[in-house]
Amino acid sequence: MFRKLGLAVLFVALGSVTALAADFNGKWTAQVETPRGTMPLTFNFHVDGSKLTGTVSTRRGDTDIENGKVDGDNISFDQVMNFNGNEFKISYSGKADGPDSIKFTRQFGDRPGTDFTARRGDAGAPPSAPTGLSAQPQ
Repeated sequence: MFRKLGLAVLFVALGSVTALAADFNGKWTAQVETPRGTMPLTFNFHVDGSKLTGTVSTRRGDTDIENGKVDGDNISFDQVMNFNGNEFKISYSGKADGPDSIKFTRQFGDRPGTDFTARRGDAGAPPSAPTGLSAQPQ
């Protein structure tokens, strides 16, 4: 009797831990401050268990996520880019900050990490120009 009760409690406890894991699936947007100004980023995440795949989109195009992992509320991955024949890696690590926000640190080489926040959907995208305004004098 106690053994069955103990197994039932263990099963419920483990199920609760899984239920508390963050849902990183989908589109996330962010603005990252760099020495050259603000850079918009779009992440498209696909989670399968603890494996993370997807893309990082910048002004230079899309890059596949490499070494992607999810562990509860934590997420990490690499973005490998090629510029003029030189390959470089940007490493990201983050933690869910509520259901629609991820606090990230972005590391490039031996430079200090850059902190930023990504938001679910288009919430972290740059504001668009107002519509209906004419740029030409009247």
